[in-house]
Amino acid sequence: MKLNNRPSDRFDWTLAFILLLFLIISSVAIASAQTTGQYSHTNFVPAQIRWYVVGAAIIAVMMYFDPEQYKKAAWLIYGAGVLSLFVLFILPDSMALVERRNNAKSWFHLPIGDIQPAEFMKTFYIIGAARMITVHNENHLIRTVKTDFLLLLKLAGVMALPLFFIFKQPDLGTSLVFLAITAALILVSGISWKIVTPLFAGGAVLGGLVIWMALYMQEFLVKTFGFHQYQFARVYSWLDPYTYSTDEGRHLITSLNAIGSGQISGKGFMGREVYVPEAHTDFIFSVIAEDWGFIGASVVISLYFVLIYHLTKITLQLKDPFSTYVLSGIIAMITFHVFQNIGMTIQVLPITGIPLPLISYGGSSIMGNMLALGIVFSMKFHHRTYMFSTETDD
Repeated sequence: MKLNNRPSDRFDWTLAFILLLFLIISSVAIASAQTTGQYSHTNFVPAQIRWYVVGAAIIAVMMYFDPEQYKKAAWLIYGAGVLSLFVLFILPDSMALVERRNNAKSWFHLPIGDIQPAEFMKTFYIIGAARMITVHNENHLIRTVKTDFLLLLKLAGVMALPLFFIFKQPDLGTSLVFLAITAALILVSGISWKIVTPLFAGGAVLGGLVIWMALYMQEFLVKTFGFHQYQFARVYSWLDPYTYSTDEGRHLITSLNAIGSGQISGKGFMGREVYVPEAHTDFIFSVIAEDWGFIGASVVISLYFVLIYHLTKITLQLKDPFSTYVLSGIIAMITFHVFQNIGMTIQVLPITGIPLPLISYGGSSIMGNMLALGIVFSMKFHHRTYMFSTETDD
């Protein structure tokens, strides 16, 4: 076994450069987004840069620990995340420590800013689930349908606690992220396709059934599963935004107008003419498309492809199962965020309030993503190659 002792050679400079590009894009987009509407006299760019600096510090701390230490502390990390969600759940709205926005009780109001624990819980869940899958596979070297079902039940159990607290906030968008992460972990965990195929097919049918019930059986969903009327409104406004143009459909219509008006090359930096609510957060992609057009939007999407490709390349280099599962979960988390956020701005998917990773303004979102990428930096930094291995160091 060999390990390069020079830290500069083991540091992932490519990923650091990609993050620098995202910082530049984020700062430019936010600067343009705040030129109109309710935030025309507010400058969010310095705060976003500050969150990136905090994120860099988080990465530095995460790199100090190696994958084996994360594996050993997995349940402690997972438990701390669940505890934060539980505390937020039981605290009354009247407390100054609790911040409620848009009818969602999802934030702690702290001196450093409003912190959303669900953003960190996604990474904590990935670590806990990866540990559980690794130990299960080590204890069941001979795979059977029974052991695979047992693994599936264990994974569902690990997901259930954080998913319950997040759904009750209510935060449907983040709940869907947990489902996407779990789906990815199921695919890479080695569970037999005899189980996976009907499971995923059943999930697709269930998703379609929920949409149908949201249209025709709203009262049943409210009484039985605790759905909220605003969640139904998002489905209606997604399918027919112009009928709800004065209410729920307004965000989607203005987003479509902004993106369409950008055409091929856009209107230039701060050349925005279409007012989009919450343009610096959830609808930041609309700002990019209006300012820089199809070309600029394509550059941003391509950069995400580069990020996902790079993370996938690292995952394939790692031989440790725990590290592979963790990185697979992180890739799924980022990919779903990108797909959902961009999809909701162009009417491909319903609006869920999921931020665009590394670009949307928000301390919790930036720190949560940096926490996940800090683990990637750590695993690449501490990665060991073997003398007779065919792999080469990057």
